[in-house]
Amino acid sequence: MGIVKINDQLHEELRKASGVMVRSINAQAEYWIKIGMLAEANPGMTFSDIMREQMKQADVDVRKVVGE
Repeated sequence: MGIVKINDQLHEELRKASGVMVRSINAQAEYWIKIGMLAEANPGMTFSDIMREQMKQADVDVRKVVGE
């Protein structure tokens, strides 16, 4: 575990987003970092593609969740 310094404005946006997404501030930051890393590693993929692949790798059947 380490400390990451970010500017106050980014921290405020992170705090607000974490409330909307029902995550802790740290969990929201980790999520954004992970998605950003995946996006940089896969520049041809959209956000939806990345999320679909992550759900598939986690063996999540979204159809079961949404009742299709």
